[in-house]
Amino acid sequence: MSTPTIGAPAVSADHVVAHNLLNCYVREINPGVLDGGHLVVPLPRTGRALRVEVRRRSLSGAHRFTGPARTEHGAEAAWWEVAELVAAELTAITGVANDEFTAQVAASHEVTETALCQRFHEHPDPYLASEQSLPLGHRFHPSPKARTATRGDWRDYAPETGSRIALRYLAVPADLVLESGELGAIDALRPVPAGHRLLPVHPWQFDLLNVADDRLLDLGTGGPLCTPTSSVRTLHGPTGFLKFSLNVRITNCVRRNAVYELASAVALTGLLDRIDLPARVLREPGYRTVDLPGLRDGLGVIVRDDVTGHLPAAATPLLAAAVADEYPLSDAHVSRLAGADVLGWWAAYLRLLVPPVLATWFDHGVVLEPHLQNVLVCVAGDGMPVRLLFRDLEGTKLVADRHAATLAALPPDVAASLAYTREQAWRRVAYCLLVNHVAEFVAALADLRPELEPDLWALVRRELAGLPRLPPEVAAVLAGGPVPAKANLLARWRRTNDRGAGYVPIR
Repeated sequence: MSTPTIGAPAVSADHVVAHNLLNCYVREINPGVLDGGHLVVPLPRTGRALRVEVRRRSLSGAHRFTGPARTEHGAEAAWWEVAELVAAELTAITGVANDEFTAQVAASHEVTETALCQRFHEHPDPYLASEQSLPLGHRFHPSPKARTATRGDWRDYAPETGSRIALRYLAVPADLVLESGELGAIDALRPVPAGHRLLPVHPWQFDLLNVADDRLLDLGTGGPLCTPTSSVRTLHGPTGFLKFSLNVRITNCVRRNAVYELASAVALTGLLDRIDLPARVLREPGYRTVDLPGLRDGLGVIVRDDVTGHLPAAATPLLAAAVADEYPLSDAHVSRLAGADVLGWWAAYLRLLVPPVLATWFDHGVVLEPHLQNVLVCVAGDGMPVRLLFRDLEGTKLVADRHAATLAALPPDVAASLAYTREQAWRRVAYCLLVNHVAEFVAALADLRPELEPDLWALVRRELAGLPRLPPEVAAVLAGGPVPAKANLLARWRRTNDRGAGYVPIR
């Protein structure tokens, strides 16, 4: 990875993991009390407390921390002690125990520490380098880097290690294939015997499933190397992106492509092709899997557009999560893009982000999921943003009463996976856009110029207030109402999947 910017705070896996736990707890359970240069975080059910030094106060309460957490007695609390204290408090609050929690925090710590302590080969392509430059992950998740699998070494397949992966290939008899849509990106990878279809498989998944069926011809591992992107299971190769099933729990969910999700991606692509959306979304035009019990979900692969056909001339795409990272760990970081005119850069960015996402929802009934890992920032040679690309149709939904006819024409399980009520739609858009995305960019820019934080938020307000059509939910936020934020700590504690996660109000 690139050397951090001179003057940037030192990055420690121990401190980052403790800070993530405190970030989550403060947002979802108890905001704590600022005491001089520290935040005091009470754990009242267990009679304990933690405190941590604040390196920059935040107007939204999402303070930046530095150094170790400490107990109420001033003793340094190791990251694993913070995890145990938070776990004890959550047990008392919820009445539910979670014997996986501290192990998941430990697994996330292992990935972060490995990625920070070892210098791996950085991808020569700036875009793919940005996909692989996230050793820390989501700072409002208790275990953002955890990967739980029954076998295999995560290092071999991780974006954080700069890995490149050779796919495993199966030749599947045509009568055992379940597929739909445009599949040229798969078929171009290598030839297969007559009467068969090519099915690429993530090599980690091949080992996890122990695929052994005489009807499936194992063509072995080979072909061009592919690059793991930030989601781990989506790889970039010579024909674009392939999103694989992976029986690995990453953050909250085991990342399998259920058959209804495969069909949903293609159905959504067909719908979006017919709508002139204000947001530019990477299509997912085809899927293929094996039509055999036990393997349909496990071997499903989705084709996603490459970025090349969506770029303005001379623009470089970068992963938004790398641009807005808390620490400047890569050349994609906003500290290397914004220059002296921080407010001008931010105003240009907001124009590309806020109106398209909200109009896509409010005017077209299509709910994007524009969190930082789902957005690519295309920048010009001077670092200014010139276009945003949105990706991952798994999180894209339809407002049910706006698309009743479309949903009624789909199989029931596909329709159920795509349909959102208006309330669900607003929660998801508000969280992903305003909390996960906008607030984290404000934080990264305010780290560069702390005195500008009020002005950065003023620009957000201006962009929202200037919408041609103002959704009532947005008007309520402008009037001082709360914004829903996904409760990742409680979701992980209660072992809830992403769709079933709860939300907490923040201002």
